[in-house]
Amino acid sequence: MAKKPHLNLIFVGHVDHGKSTLIGRLFFETGALTQQELEKFKKKAEELGKTTWEYAYLTDSTEQERKRGLTIELSHKKFDTQKYTFTIIDAPGHRDFVKNMITGASQADAAVLVVDARDGVMDQTKEHIFLCRTLGVKQMIVAINKMDVVNYDEKRWNEVKEDVASRLKMAGFDVSKTVFLAVSAIKGDNVAKKSENTPWYKGPTLVDALDNIVMPEKPVDLPLRIPIQDVYSITGIGAVPVGKVQTGVLKVNDKVVFYPSGASGEVKSIEMHHEAVPMAEPGDNIGFNVRGVGKNDIKRGDVCGHPDNPPTIAKQFKAQIIVLDHPTVITAGYTPVFHAHTAQVACTFEKLLKKLDPMTGATKEENPEVLRKGDAAIVLIRPTKPLVIEEKSKIPQLANFAIRDMGKTIGAGMCIEVTEKGTPKGEAKK
Repeated sequence: MAKKPHLNLIFVGHVDHGKSTLIGRLFFETGALTQQELEKFKKKAEELGKTTWEYAYLTDSTEQERKRGLTIELSHKKFDTQKYTFTIIDAPGHRDFVKNMITGASQADAAVLVVDARDGVMDQTKEHIFLCRTLGVKQMIVAINKMDVVNYDEKRWNEVKEDVASRLKMAGFDVSKTVFLAVSAIKGDNVAKKSENTPWYKGPTLVDALDNIVMPEKPVDLPLRIPIQDVYSITGIGAVPVGKVQTGVLKVNDKVVFYPSGASGEVKSIEMHHEAVPMAEPGDNIGFNVRGVGKNDIKRGDVCGHPDNPPTIAKQFKAQIIVLDHPTVITAGYTPVFHAHTAQVACTFEKLLKKLDPMTGATKEENPEVLRKGDAAIVLIRPTKPLVIEEKSKIPQLANFAIRDMGKTIGAGMCIEVTEKGTPKGEAKK
């Protein structure tokens, strides 16, 4: 049987809007979660005084899975529709966990944004929309959830839909291609089958919407780039870096380098969904064993590439940014944390070069003194330690970043030019 194409799908949205429950319901409705397993979750939920949380326990049970050793899925679950095999990433909605959500979104091909029909657009809804866009998620399905709570009211659904659509537009999504669903995760409305409770709703079910996602083109012709998410040490095998191939192709026996660490070696084996594979392409979540590289030679935030076209280490770069949320003003010398692919590095705003019109991109002001909430700008950035980042025009998949400070996302942007290159920290000890 031919292998189905694989997609990474992230569920995002404000805390308590029903993401985990919707994933659990999706698995149950399609037979990926059995009645027996659900009863077990139900019992557990009742014991903990969390009735109606049984579906959420499918994805909220990953602690044991992580402790079992090499699970490349972390809090990822495998899921099949008629057309695709999905790796589902359940992103935490709580603001304290946005860092994890950023890692998830940087691996996703598409996103399901879950919005509570009663609450409508909340802080994390807005933040997650911007982050998805910044991190390169191009396709968004909006699941307006808890329709049962608003008595399946079409008027309320339209209000929330309009509000979400305007937020998506502001972030740069093509709303004409966005699917808006009317669902109830807890009752199962329009998850896998059309609901009689919403006769006015003419859109697809969630399952149909997933099958209608367009497979992104694989950038196989670009240089190899695999941001490292984690490094495991497996007895008898050695170090196994884990990550998602963003660009290029990795094959067994390839020589590879890890920047900024500077380690290098030869690929002995590649594993995907617990199976050995001869090669990996963009979109594949893999673990791979590299001869000559120890667990301490590389770390999360490193990027793997081929030695003849290695990842770019930036000592200084020019970026185009937008300030989403800042309590005061940003001036030269400000040093928040930049989240680029799997790396988190404090970076200093060396110079504010120009302020732009966020809608047209035209220059509004040269060398501004300060930047405020809502401003778009071109700035010169200096990472406080080596950071791999690529230029948008060359390898767009590794050009985006989010800027965080004070426990929230204050901005987002992309690298437009690496103005000063750095060197790796030195070859790993042979």
